[in-house]
Amino acid sequence: MQVVGYDTGAGGDREPALYVARDGVVEPERLPPGRELAYTLGQRRCAGAVDGADHVACGNPTAPYCDRHRSTWVCAKCTGECLKAEMDCHQEHAVYLAAFAPATFKVGVTKLPRLRTRLREQGADRGARIRAVANGRVAREIEAELAAEVPLPDAVRVPRKIDGMGRTVETAAWERLLAEFDVGERLDLDYGLDLEAAPVPETLAAGSVRGCKGRVLLLERAGGTFAVDMRGLVGYELREGSSPRELQSSLGTFG
Repeated sequence: MQVVGYDTGAGGDREPALYVARDGVVEPERLPPGRELAYTLGQRRCAGAVDGADHVACGNPTAPYCDRHRSTWVCAKCTGECLKAEMDCHQEHAVYLAAFAPATFKVGVTKLPRLRTRLREQGADRGARIRAVANGRVAREIEAELAAEVPLPDAVRVPRKIDGMGRTVETAAWERLLAEFDVGERLDLDYGLDLEAAPVPETLAAGSVRGCKGRVLLLERAGGTFAVDMRGLVGYELREGSSPRELQSSLGTFG
């Protein structure tokens, strides 16, 4: 079977999961806390195409997707000038700030009702709505302005998020940033992980599930806690049975 996708479970009505394809059929491998995973990673190739529960395999070695199956969400590149044939983001949108421990901050936009969900999808520790606007075009314009003028990034890489796990947001730095804006809703996010130190980044699918923070899966194995970027698993073949290779122990193990 092959990993062909993942779900952060951030919407609150479902569990985090890896989506795996077996003989052309896609099924969820759910990831509730305490679940024991015991897979060895095989070869990695293009994850192919998914349509509902149907999967079309691809033998191209480019992973996670080859040029034929790679898709780009054009809204992620929008700065207020719509890249689609016709603008369709007419719902009310929020412009928000997100904080990742200890002191990494970003600006983003989302549909207003999805603010908390979007923050959880990204694994943010705190969030604050700084504007509510009529549509996505206006929101993207504001986002681009803030990214250039403050400046604030509009994305944070997963390794930086992992580095901050087990730490708290520097409140003074967060409050200094918020003081520059007319802040509306504030949100504190809790993922129930109770980490004492940053986990060790790894690419594996074996261990006891501790939980998920955004697209980062936390696994307990060999006395350590490991952080797995679920996108980094997409395209891998999974074989039953965990690998016997030794893993680097989490620094927290040596306390």
